[in-house]
Amino acid sequence: MTDPRALIVDDEADIRELLTITLRRMDVETDAVADLASARKTLAENSFDLCLTDMRLPDGNGLQLVEWIQSHADGLPVAVITAHGNVEAAVQALKLGAFDFVSKPVDLENLRRLVSTALRLRGIEDSAGQAGRLIGSSRAMERVRQIIAKVARSQAPVHISGESGTGKELVARMIHDSGPRSEQPFVPVNCGAIPTELMESEFFGHLKGSFTGAVGDKDGLFRSADGGTLFLDEVADLPLHMQVKLLRAIQEKAVRPLGESRERPVDVRILSATHKDLADQVSEGRFREDLYYRINVIELHVPPLRERGDDVLAIADSLLARLAEGWGVETPLLSETARAALVQYRFPGNVRELENILERAMTLSGSGRIERDDLQLRDDEQQQAGDQQTDPASTLTQRLDDVERQTIIRALEKTRYNKTAAAKLLGISFRALRYRIKKLDLE
Repeated sequence: MTDPRALIVDDEADIRELLTITLRRMDVETDAVADLASARKTLAENSFDLCLTDMRLPDGNGLQLVEWIQSHADGLPVAVITAHGNVEAAVQALKLGAFDFVSKPVDLENLRRLVSTALRLRGIEDSAGQAGRLIGSSRAMERVRQIIAKVARSQAPVHISGESGTGKELVARMIHDSGPRSEQPFVPVNCGAIPTELMESEFFGHLKGSFTGAVGDKDGLFRSADGGTLFLDEVADLPLHMQVKLLRAIQEKAVRPLGESRERPVDVRILSATHKDLADQVSEGRFREDLYYRINVIELHVPPLRERGDDVLAIADSLLARLAEGWGVETPLLSETARAALVQYRFPGNVRELENILERAMTLSGSGRIERDDLQLRDDEQQQAGDQQTDPASTLTQRLDDVERQTIIRALEKTRYNKTAAAKLLGISFRALRYRIKKLDLE
């Protein structure tokens, strides 16, 4: 394989020289240009493995170059150099498809890590093999596979939403395994299972003697995941005081263990998940808005099993084969009536409930064939009774949302989609309008 090649885009000659020297010491060939027009021309005429661009350019900005690359050189990782503390610009760059960002003044160690991670994409053709771990051919799951393939090549934080039991951790592992960090650790943590008084130590580590019971040094979850991925499951369960510390660790890419006087740099990709609606948690004051926008750069929704059609049968067959292998028996067959019952069932517990149902059915079945009665599903009357309990509220909520959606659309149309003017017309704050637009999926 030939030496990798990078394009540097910056209007400051000393920055171009610094980046060029740093990359050449990593055996990366470099081309350097000073403006947006030259960058587009050079990218159109040559092949590169990485692009580093400053945010401010004489004839435009780095965000415009990120957008151009997504259309004309899709697959090329591009990292944006932003002003220190300009989190909004960094998040916007990641939303547009940037691989990662680095803040000024450029920390050379962080830069080297970024470049090394980006260049590992050269050996990754696609994530089709990993996506194959998701069973089912429904349109909803095909969409999930497409998003996994896209976000796996980025370092942007991804928030995975969905009901309990839909397989959010599996999706997180697939994103990790399909990307350039696949050889590094994947560290999952259930945020709701850590006692509040131990959270800071668990996440950031501690030194021996820093508190009663600290009999030795501890790395903590961030440093255990260094170079890899930290998966924050049920992130909505974090208390507010811990959300502040987590936000700082993510933004500064550094942690300070208990008892330590200085911060230690860490290089982790953050993936998160929860079955709760994070936007609702923000509006109710239970989750910090700044952390929400920092971890929710890209949202990936995992659909519930009831919306996946016949996927339930393919998943059931796979689960039965796995259970049978573990038990050392022949894989039982599902009767036609049992298969029809599974397709009709709503699965409030999703895939996790399906696995429990099948395990129970294998135990109850005295033969190699599972009948409908072996599944012990709730009957139609029970399901309908449950639906009737929730239908009035959900119908009212849906109707209110429809009215609000139409009102906002009319206000946006009247103001030619000027959100500030639309908020004023509606008599609400800009922040409230932005929240409702996202909540009602009007973006």
